[in-house]
Amino acid sequence: MTDAKARDSGVDERLTTHELSKYEDFQQASALYRRVFGYSSEELALNSNLLSALVRNGGSAVGVRNADGELIGFAYGFLGSDDSGVFHYSQAAVVEQHAQGRGVGRLLKLRQREVVLASGVSTMRWAFDPALGRNAHFNLDILGAHSSAFVRDYYGRPGTDRLLVDWPLAAGGDPYAAVRSERPPASLAGAEPGASIAHGAGRWVVIPTGEAGTARLHDTMHELHGQGFVLVSCQRIDEAASAYLAVPSVAGGRVR
Repeated sequence: MTDAKARDSGVDERLTTHELSKYEDFQQASALYRRVFGYSSEELALNSNLLSALVRNGGSAVGVRNADGELIGFAYGFLGSDDSGVFHYSQAAVVEQHAQGRGVGRLLKLRQREVVLASGVSTMRWAFDPALGRNAHFNLDILGAHSSAFVRDYYGRPGTDRLLVDWPLAAGGDPYAAVRSERPPASLAGAEPGASIAHGAGRWVVIPTGEAGTARLHDTMHELHGQGFVLVSCQRIDEAASAYLAVPSVAGGRVR
C-alpha cells in the first residue's frame, strides 16, 4: 500500500481481491456495473464477452468480494497509447452502495496496479468528473495521480466533461510528491468557486457546491492545462468546501 500512497489503514480486512477470469465473474461484474450506475439502456451496458476478450488480450478485470463471496467491487481497463506513449486505461471502478467507505475502491486500484505492472506497463490513466471532490482527493492525494488533460464532452455528449489523470505506478515514480502536502488556506472558503487563485508558482481552484460555478470550474481547468499546469491535490478547506492545487508540469510531462 505504501507505494500506491494508500496511507489510510481503514480497509476492511475481511475483503479479498482477485482477477476476474470465469464467465460467472464477468456476469456478476456486468450486473454490478449496471446496478451501481443505474444503467437500464443496452447502449450503456457492459458485455460479458467484452470483459473476457479484454482479459485475454492485455486488459484488466479485477474484483473485491466480501466474506460471503459476494462481488461488491469491480474495475476494468485496457491498453492504450497516444503521443505520450503506452498506458493502461482504467475505464471504470464501481462499488456497491452498501459497501462504500470500507476501502473497496482502494483495494480495486491496488490490485489493478499489480496486474498492470506485471504486464510491463507503468502508467495508468482514467477520467472522472472534476466537480466530485471526494473522487479527486482519492485519485490525486491517496493514489498519487496527477492530471494530464481536461476534455470537454469526453463521451461525445453534453454534460460529460472530464479530467484525465495519469498514475505513475512504479515505486518512487511520483514527480509531484513534494508538493502534495500543501494545505489550502482558510481564506479560500470565501473565494469565488471555480476561479484560479495565485499561490506562489501554483494556483488554487475552489470546487463549487452544486451546479452553480461548474462552468467556471471547467473553463479554469481548460485554461490551466493550456498554460502548462497540472492538478496534483484536492483537499478540504472546511466542512463545506474543497480546493484543487495546480502546479507547473514537470519537464517531460508524464513519468514512466
